[in-house]
Amino acid sequence: MIDRYNAFLYRDDNASGGEGALAGLTIGVKANISVKGMPFHAGVGAWEGRVADADAEVVKRLRAEGAVISGILNMEEGALGAKTDNPHFGPTQNPHREGYSPGGSSGGSGAAVAAGLCDAALGTDTMGSVRIPAAHCGVYGFKPATDRVRQDGLIPAEPLLDAIGPLARDLDTLERVARVMSDFGEADIAGPGATLVEHGVEVEPDVTKVFEKALSVLPAQPKQTSLSESNSRIRFAGFIKTSLNMAADLEGVKGLSPNLRKLLTYGPDRPEKKLALDMDVLNQMQFEVQHIVKKHGFLILPTVPNTAFPHSDPEPAAQADFTCLANIAGLPAISIPAGWTRDGLPVGIQIIGAGRAEAGLFRLARHIDNKLSAYRAPQSMGETT
Repeated sequence: MIDRYNAFLYRDDNASGGEGALAGLTIGVKANISVKGMPFHAGVGAWEGRVADADAEVVKRLRAEGAVISGILNMEEGALGAKTDNPHFGPTQNPHREGYSPGGSSGGSGAAVAAGLCDAALGTDTMGSVRIPAAHCGVYGFKPATDRVRQDGLIPAEPLLDAIGPLARDLDTLERVARVMSDFGEADIAGPGATLVEHGVEVEPDVTKVFEKALSVLPAQPKQTSLSESNSRIRFAGFIKTSLNMAADLEGVKGLSPNLRKLLTYGPDRPEKKLALDMDVLNQMQFEVQHIVKKHGFLILPTVPNTAFPHSDPEPAAQADFTCLANIAGLPAISIPAGWTRDGLPVGIQIIGAGRAEAGLFRLARHIDNKLSAYRAPQSMGETT
């Protein structure tokens, strides 16, 4: 194990950077994004020996601006799940509480950043897999709009939902990396924003308390709105679409865990009529979420309805009920630390904004972040074995 959190699976101690906007910044990369000469297995045991022969486009952009690509990070097997207890590479520990999940599927990315093992990290976000670890690990995470970041060199979960995105310990670093790796729009956000009601998601009381405080520091009181489907139904439809794609991509691959094999049956085994209804839900939600953001300027939600949980507990099914909306709509979203539970676990909130208004999204996130001042480094930050 390279570090006490099992965040890095491979580390290049001789890595160097250059000159540019990211000079000297150390960046870890999730194991499903190709980095020339480094492991490229997406957390799949059968691919453990695979080495990338070229850099992904996002990695090329980071290198061109002087970033130091420091190594490869642990993740959920195949990027399907939000716990990062990988059956082939072991569990990643949450730096805020050992024995707890860092979230997933980019759990290694969240843990490495939170622990100070790198300045920033790349993760991938299919239905929340950058923002969920950001929330559970108490750091900042950005999911670009689907059409604003190149996916070359990514082993996909579902290309129509996937986006490569960064995590960092502050918004300035997050924005610096985001501006280099994705196409960044300078438009501002106009409108009071909106928040969901009647979403059918059970939210932990401490998360609700933190979220309500965050709403109180917004420049204007957001409007209340709702969707025509429950969030759990929306998330399940996204999962079915992802299961279908991954089942095809991983067909014939040996050594997959029983859990992943089970998850890969849901899409192919779905009756045709129900599958058609699932796709209708996704199309309708894309329209509805885009309409809400266009009308109100942004949509603000808890990042995750629950906080980090022990690895010994089952993964809560509802973790992606809020985050999936940005992926289905193809819109950019930021998760920021917003507060803490009574027993000391971080809570995140997310803001979903309009495409080509990334600069405005970051300005709003910075306003909230300055008011809340909720970021807190873990006590164990930087310790390694």
